[in-house]
Amino acid sequence: MGVSGGEILLIFVVILLLFGSKSIPDIARALGKGLREFRKATDDIKREIESSTGDVKNEFSDISSSLKKNVENIVSDIKDSTSEVKKGYEEASSSFKNSIDEIQNDLKEDQRKDQEKK
Repeated sequence: MGVSGGEILLIFVVILLLFGSKSIPDIARALGKGLREFRKATDDIKREIESSTGDVKNEFSDISSSLKKNVENIVSDIKDSTSEVKKGYEEASSSFKNSIDEIQNDLKEDQRKDQEKK
């Protein structure tokens, strides 16, 4: 809901009737000065907020990079551990397979000897 051109014209007519044509420039100057002061104050507030949040941003960045390094170290440790477990599993399964093969060979040898006796 904006202000239309007709409404603005009506406002100017009312101001002209209330204050007269001689005081309108003074009113406009005062409004301009007030707006400039307001903009200056808001710019100062923005600068103050940005400068105070700059420290927080730097701290957050430091914490973030530290966390990333820690996560990378943890991931690396997990990968190392899983590769060690995998290697141990492969060695154990190979040894187990060899033992089973030996037992099977022994059983076959025993069966062969039993068949020779018969």
